[in-house]
Amino acid sequence: MKSQSLAMIAAVTLATTAANAHADDTMNDLEIAHAAYTADAIDIRYGHLALAISEDDAVRSFAETMIRDHTAVNLAAGELLAELNVSPQDNALSRSLLDGAAAKRAELIALTGREFDCAYALNELGYHQVVNATVADSFIPAVTVAPLRTLLTDALATFRVHEAHAGQMVTALACAS
Repeated sequence: MKSQSLAMIAAVTLATTAANAHADDTMNDLEIAHAAYTADAIDIRYGHLALAISEDDAVRSFAETMIRDHTAVNLAAGELLAELNVSPQDNALSRSLLDGAAAKRAELIALTGREFDCAYALNELGYHQVVNATVADSFIPAVTVAPLRTLLTDALATFRVHEAHAGQMVTALACAS
């Protein structure tokens, strides 16, 4: 129960951080690209962690989906950056995401069995809710380069499916939220 509460607290912390970073300092396209790439890379790492720890077939399948889909988006982002001959710019949001992910990863590593599975599922649900809202409400409206907007819009459609799938996983595992 404690780990499940912590997962939701982490999601709220991420939401607050994302909102504050955007409200306090408008991000340019290259900073948005870096933050989005960082968010994908974090979820890829969570997926690898789930494959290393979980023995639940549904959790493992979800983790494989996260790795596949988020890797594909990051590869497309890398290709777009190369095509535009630009480099993403590190920023406060990207650094905050990495700090939060390190803390969450340390928490998840300490868990096993159903406790891990529920904590992972709840984290994935909260993470996708916050990231999807940030992409939809902050990133896409702020982006000025059309191909980046298209990439984010297409990725958001996929990530909304992930959010729904994570919600189903939480329900199937009977995790208390």
